Amino acid sequence: MILELADIRIHSGQNQAFDEAIARGLREVISHAKGFRGFKVNKGIENPDRYILQIFWETLENHTVDFRQSDAFAQWRAIVGPFFAVAPVVEHFELVTKSSQ
Repeated sequence: MILELADIRIHSGQNQAFDEAIARGLREVISHAKGFRGFKVNKGIENPDRYILQIFWETLENHTVDFRQSDAFAQWRAIVGPFFAVAPVVEHFELVTKSSQ
């Protein structure tokens, strides 16, 4: 499984609308993508305009090819993109170890 980690910074004061938009985009668009396995969204405490989005994919290509090169990516960006203060920083990770709890 691959973890996509997106560090998102939104325009100040847009939290409530962004919270609704990201939930809608994940539910209506990303959750239907090939290889999608789940997600987590966290909002900063010290900086509430910063979000960490984690999306779990079966393979790297499910994100970088199947999703990013599809019409669904444009749909996703149309929903969440207007809130971005800067382009998100996106990286991919492989699991090394985890807790048993």
